[in-house]
Order: sequence, then structure tokens, then C-alpha cells
Amino acid sequence: MAMTGALNGFSRQGSSPPRVSVIVPCYNERATIGVLLEALAEQDFPAEDMEVLVVDGRSTDGTREVLAAYQSRVPYTLRVLDNPKRHIPAALNLGIAHARGQILIRLDAHSRPAPDYVTRCVETLHQVPRAGNVGGVWLIEPSRPDSWASRSIAVAAAHPLGMGDSPYRRLNRPPGPVDTVPFGTFPREVFQRVGLFDETLLSNEDYEFNIRLRKAGYVVWLNPKIRCTYYARPTYGALARQYARYGYWKAQVARRYPETLRWRQLVPPLYVFLALLWPVLGGLGWAWAWVLMVLQWGMYTFALALAGLGVAWRRRDPLLVMGVPLAMAIMHLIWGGAFWVGIVRRPKSWKTR
Repeated sequence: MAMTGALNGFSRQGSSPPRVSVIVPCYNERATIGVLLEALAEQDFPAEDMEVLVVDGRSTDGTREVLAAYQSRVPYTLRVLDNPKRHIPAALNLGIAHARGQILIRLDAHSRPAPDYVTRCVETLHQVPRAGNVGGVWLIEPSRPDSWASRSIAVAAAHPLGMGDSPYRRLNRPPGPVDTVPFGTFPREVFQRVGLFDETLLSNEDYEFNIRLRKAGYVVWLNPKIRCTYYARPTYGALARQYARYGYWKAQVARRYPETLRWRQLVPPLYVFLALLWPVLGGLGWAWAWVLMVLQWGMYTFALALAGLGVAWRRRDPLLVMGVPLAMAIMHLIWGGAFWVGIVRRPKSWKTR
């Protein structure tokens, strides 16, 4: 049965599969890049029809040497591109410019796609009418399983209280249209019609691109059978830096497209705002403000503690009792605070549309 969608001419029973280009932004990923490259070597998609472009931001930790060693070992074509700007949207745009494929797949150097990942992405792209981007669900694992902090961060990132109702973190959700998907698989044509990734956004560039896709009439589609393991940040400091970046750049996207904000994205900024408001009102003489502040922090702490106890019991890992609530608090408070910083202060590189 032939498949129809954003591309034409590919059938699992008919013509040969399309050429696929996998684009991987990379910087100082010596510890994890080999896991991704080996997972791509194990794909059930024909290796002769797949190329992998690692766009490296001039790594200094030996990543280039690891990549050079893999170039002679993997069954697909592995190319390494230099990214002098050293940020993700520039890496993606470089990869798009050099890619030879009809279908472009973005992956992360901290990820491990399932063996059928590429095949399912290609099939879904063809099956869904007007599909401009398809993706699947994340299976989040610790990058350092021997570290209680790393385990806690991975559990918190996958927990509903940690990340709200993000569709791509729910294995049991039905396939369908969504606002965004992790990484993404695109027909080349969408970049010709919609444009490239916005290099003034140093994070959240994928969400902003998906907004433009949907405004242009394309569908962003999530298929939960498409699965990829993502390795969470290894330390609380790295987690805080990650969510500070996420919150700040989410605010820049919200400036441009305020109608795209979802309730789950507004909860952390609202919490931070109220946490700062009550002491101010209390200092001005409104006694009830102190009561409301205690109630807010008390209920929040209770919810975090309950989540920590629950996952620690289910996983038989007592260190999660404290580790998971700490990770969740960092995610919520840092993201919410950074969002307000982004609302108040925009980057110098900002361009008006």
C-alpha cells in the first residue's frame, strides 16, 4: 500500500526508501556521542540510504577524535561539519545546508534512538497528510546511573509534577497533532517554504520553528511508537543552567507569539511571582500575605515530598526521597525566574518580526 503525505514516491512494498540525513548538533560530547553513533548503526533503515552529519562547535574534550575513529567503523556515511558560532540553531542550519537527504532528522548527542526510530519517522512522515514535522516520546535515563543526583534528575524530568503534561513524555497517549515534538523529522521542502531555524534564539528554537510550521498549514505529529532515550543532565548545577536557558528563551518566544503559551508553561512563572509578592505585601502591612506565603510554600513542599516518597518507594531507591524534590524545585523555580528575566530583558541580538 503506497503512503501519502508531505513527500511522495516512497512505499515499503514499492520504490526504494528516500535518502535520510540525520543532523546532530554537538559540543564537548566525548562521553555520549559514541552511544548515539552506535545506535544509528543498529537502525533497521538501510544504511546506504542514510547519512549522519555531526555539526561540532569546535569541541575541546576529544570529541573530534572520537568522531574520526567512528568514521571508518559505521555502515552509514558520517560527516563532521565545523560550527564556528557554537550554538544549536546555527548547527542545525549548517546541517540543513549540507544535507543530501530528502528527509532530515534532528537528533541530540545525549540521545539513543530505538532501532526502528528512523524507519518509523519516515513512515509516519509519509502517512500523515501535511506532516511538516513528526516525532515520538522520550524515555529519560540518568547519564550517570551510579550518581544519586543524576538518577534523581532523570526521574524528576519524566514525572508529571516535574514537567507537567508534555505529550512527548507520555507513553500511553494516542498519536495525533501537537505543538512540538522532541528533535523532529522534516521533509526538506518545509525549510524552503518556512525558512530555517532562528539563530537569534539560542534555545527554544525548535518550538518557534514549529509555530511557523503550523501557521503555514503543516501538521506537527506525535507518534508514541517512535521512541528515543534521552540522557538527563548529570548534576544539579547543569540542570539549573539548562532550565535557566530554557526559561529565558521561552520568554523571547512568548514575546513574539504570546498566544502559544500553555497553562503548564505559565505555572512556574506565576509561582515565582507570588513567592516574591507575598513578602512585599507583608512588609507593607498586609498580615494575610504572610499566611498566604506559608500556605503556598507548605503546599508546594508537601507535593514535592509526596512525589519523592512515591518514586523512592516504587524504585526501591531511598536517595530519591530528597533528590527528586530538589531536582523538581530547581526545574520549577529556575525556569520560572528566568522566564521573568527574559520578559524584562531581551537579548541584544533580538530581531523584530
